[in-house]
Amino acid sequence: SPIMEEDTNLDANNLFPINDKLSLLKSAAIYGANASGKSNLVAAINFMKWFVLNSSKETQVSDWIDVEVFRLSTETEKEPSFFEIVFILEGHIIKYGFEVDRQQVVSEWLFQTDNNEEKMLFERDFDNFTVGDFSEGKDLSDKTRSNALFLSVVAQFNGTISGKILLWFLKNLNGISGLQDGQYRNKTLECFEGDRHKNDIIKFLKKLDLGIADIQIQNTPVFVISDNSTKYGGSYGNLYPHREVKNEVKTVHRKYDADGKQTALELFDMEKHESDGTNKLFSLAGILLDTLRTGKILLIDEFDARLHPLITRELITLFNSNEINPRNAQLIFTTHDTNLLSSKIFRRDQIWFTEKDSKGATDLYSLVEYKVGKDASFESDDIIGKYGAIPFLGSFKELIGEFHE
Repeated sequence: SPIMEEDTNLDANNLFPINDKLSLLKSAAIYGANASGKSNLVAAINFMKWFVLNSSKETQVSDWIDVEVFRLSTETEKEPSFFEIVFILEGHIIKYGFEVDRQQVVSEWLFQTDNNEEKMLFERDFDNFTVGDFSEGKDLSDKTRSNALFLSVVAQFNGTISGKILLWFLKNLNGISGLQDGQYRNKTLECFEGDRHKNDIIKFLKKLDLGIADIQIQNTPVFVISDNSTKYGGSYGNLYPHREVKNEVKTVHRKYDADGKQTALELFDMEKHESDGTNKLFSLAGILLDTLRTGKILLIDEFDARLHPLITRELITLFNSNEINPRNAQLIFTTHDTNLLSSKIFRRDQIWFTEKDSKGATDLYSLVEYKVGKDASFESDDIIGKYGAIPFLGSFKELIGEFHE
C-alpha cells in the first residue's frame, strides 16, 4: 500500500518508487494476540485469489460460494463480504474488487489508473453490467452466472486485460502458512532437479548458520500398498502393491577429530535428524528465493513459528535489501515475535496490529496512526500494551485453585 512521508534512514532499503508521487513498502509485519484475527487477513486474500481463478470454471450454477460471514453481529451476518485489491500491472494501477454472499456475486468492479486519471473498465450490480473501456468484456455478461465473477468469465474467453490480471493472481500473489510449511517442500525440491537453483538453496541455508555443509537428494524406491477400489470402481478391499520413488533429503555435516581437524563427512536425514526449524527453513527456501528472484508478493501466516528470532530478522532483511531484492519483492507476515519491533528494522508504517473489539470484530491498524518519537523503542512493553495486540489474560493462580477445589 502507499506509504506516508517519514524521514528515516530506512527509506533507501525499505521503500521502492513506482513514480514521482508513489512509493511502496518492501515488507510489513502484522502483530496480534491469538484469536485476534490476523490469520483471517491471509485467509481472505487466499479466498479472493481462489475465487478469481476458479469461479467461472470449477463451480456450477447451483453451487454455494464458500465465503465466511461475520456471525457475531446481527448487522453483518446477512451482509455480503467485501474484497478489493489495488496492484501494479505493467505500469498501470489496477483496482479490482467484488462483494459476494453465499448465493451470488452482489457487485464487482474494475478500474485502471494512468497519470492520476482513473477510468472505469466495468461495473456490476448483481446481474446488471456497465462495460466501459473494456472491449473484451462486451457481449459476455449474458454468459456470466450469478455466482461467477465477470472478470473470470472474460479471461476464459481469452480476454487480454482480464487474462493478465488472472495471471497476476496466479503467479505473483502467494499466501502460505508458516505452521504447515511441509506442503511447500516440493517447491524447494524442484530447485534440485537438474541442479537448477540448487546452489542458491545451499547458500541460503549456509548463510543461516545451520551447520550444513551440503545437501543431497536421494531418490529411494519404496513399495506402497494402496486401495484402488474407489479410484477404479472396484470392490472394497481391492488392494495392490506398487513402487513409488520417494525423495529423501540428506544434509551433509563435517566430522572432526579430538584436535578439531575435519576427518570425514556425515550424512543425516533431514526429516529425522534436523530440527523443526531447519526443516521449516528448507521447506520455505524454494518459495522465498523464487519470490525474491521474480519480484512477487508473499504473505506468510505465523512466519516466526519454530524459528530463532535472529533468523526471522535475517529473512526480513533479505526483502529489505536493495542488493538481494532488486526486483522489489514484497513480504507480508503475521508474527508474535516482538524482537522485530525495532525502529532499526522497520518504519512505523511497516508495523500493523490486529485487535478484537468488545463485540469480537477485528480491527487492523498501523503504528503510523500513533504519535511515536523518531527514536522510540517500538518493542517496549509500554508501546506494545498501548497499541494493543497483546492478549488480556486472567489470573492463572485462581484457575489452578479452582482445579484443586
